Amino acid sequence: MKKAEPDTQSGDGAVSAESATRQIDAKIASLADWRGKTLASVRVLIHQADPDVVEEVKWRGAPVWSHAGMICTGETYKLAVKLTFAKGAALPDPAGLFNSSLDGNTRRAIDIHEGEQLDAAAFKALIRAAVAINAAPKPKRTNI
Repeated sequence: MKKAEPDTQSGDGAVSAESATRQIDAKIASLADWRGKTLASVRVLIHQADPDVVEEVKWRGAPVWSHAGMICTGETYKLAVKLTFAKGAALPDPAGLFNSSLDGNTRRAIDIHEGEQLDAAAFKALIRAAVAINAAPKPKRTNI
């Protein structure tokens, strides 16, 4: 009989980093088409941009990359791989990578469709900018 593994899931649906990495590996392997390859290449770019990034899995299995807070999610749909940046509206995007969820006050997304190539240097700059925003000192609140 197989020994039960301890529950690695938290109250918000997150799992341990080691378990998350395995789950993301499995998700990529299960996508035996361009979406798996795209998600795998994006993952490599994220790790190149921030070697200290933490991988998580939340919200029905969505890969999440964090460092001092959420950087972005990597969701796969039939026609796109969507990378949603939690604080995307605050990020500089001189290359114009954000092409989805542009009307929101906080998030911005990059939809990658079959055959499209992501500008690796611009994407890594977005990742680094997101980490910088997450790591920046938070303004102190004053009670009047």
